[in-house]
Amino acid sequence: MEKVTRIGISIEPELLKKFDELIEKQQYSNRSEAVRDMIRQYIVAEDWEKGIGTVVGSITITYDHDSSGVVEKLANVQHKHNEIIHCSNIVRLDDKTCMEVVIAQGSSFELNELADAIKSIKGVKHAELARSSIK
Repeated sequence: MEKVTRIGISIEPELLKKFDELIEKQQYSNRSEAVRDMIRQYIVAEDWEKGIGTVVGSITITYDHDSSGVVEKLANVQHKHNEIIHCSNIVRLDDKTCMEVVIAQGSSFELNELADAIKSIKGVKHAELARSSIK
């Protein structure tokens, strides 16, 4: 197991009560795991905001494949950004709707640009970028 350092924090009782309710709802086994997870999320957000290093993300897209040109436009955007895209996977949800997940790695600027290009395509019902880090 990786070495850990113990720290102590001071927190108001009402804030601690809300925190405990939150970690129980999210099924953390203890406060330490929840705090570590929150710190990691904060660091990932900072890396993305500041454009620090290489980041990874997945863009989840739902679209109407019968919408005029949407499939071709999605393919063109992905070809334009092929140097940062690792893979994509498409699932047909019903006779008209598809869900696609695109996994990409690069700078935060590049991934945001890709996500924005996808979101702007007519026929895309929803697209969301999930941000992560390779640290």
